[in-house]
Amino acid sequence: MPARARHRDLRGDILDAADALLARYGYQKMTVDDVARQAGVAKATLYAHFPSKEAIALGTIDRMIDLLVAELRQIARSRGDATQRVERMLVFRILFLFDIAQKSAHTLDDIYAALRPQYKIHRDRYMQSEAEVFSEVVAEGQRAGAFRSGDPLEVARAFILATSTLTPFSLSVRELGEREAIKRQIRRIASLLIYGILRQEPP
Repeated sequence: MPARARHRDLRGDILDAADALLARYGYQKMTVDDVARQAGVAKATLYAHFPSKEAIALGTIDRMIDLLVAELRQIARSRGDATQRVERMLVFRILFLFDIAQKSAHTLDDIYAALRPQYKIHRDRYMQSEAEVFSEVVAEGQRAGAFRSGDPLEVARAFILATSTLTPFSLSVRELGEREAIKRQIRRIASLLIYGILRQEPP
């Protein structure tokens, strides 16, 4: 097996182990020794991929956002007009993060509380990654004459910011409430956001 492929496998094994331990014990009680043991790797091997416990925990969130962006990209490149795709993307984004938060219970809250300064740096990168995908669809809608002109990336960033109040990045798992209530809220917000960039207002 190529060294590069094996490198990715080991990293994934370590993050899988960290996900399991974070769900079971929370961030504060998890140790690097625990992660190495759970992943079945030597501690030195773990440190070759992650320099610290903090990097491991943030790595689990990085991987979650990478998956989200990949799913958003699939929706962005699917059939349907730009308006429909933007709405689907906004709804999917919130429900994806909601479902992850429910599965991991206290995990995200623990990580945010312990690593807020480091997390903020990662959060800016997350938002940029998502906004770039949204901006592709916004630009397509502008070219088709459906959306008003303007910087597509700035519009996309506004969409991300406007909907982030419904994510576990802004609210604790308990504060998020019920899934159906979240779904109704994000659909209302998505409709308002899209209405705001339509070139021609519907009658």
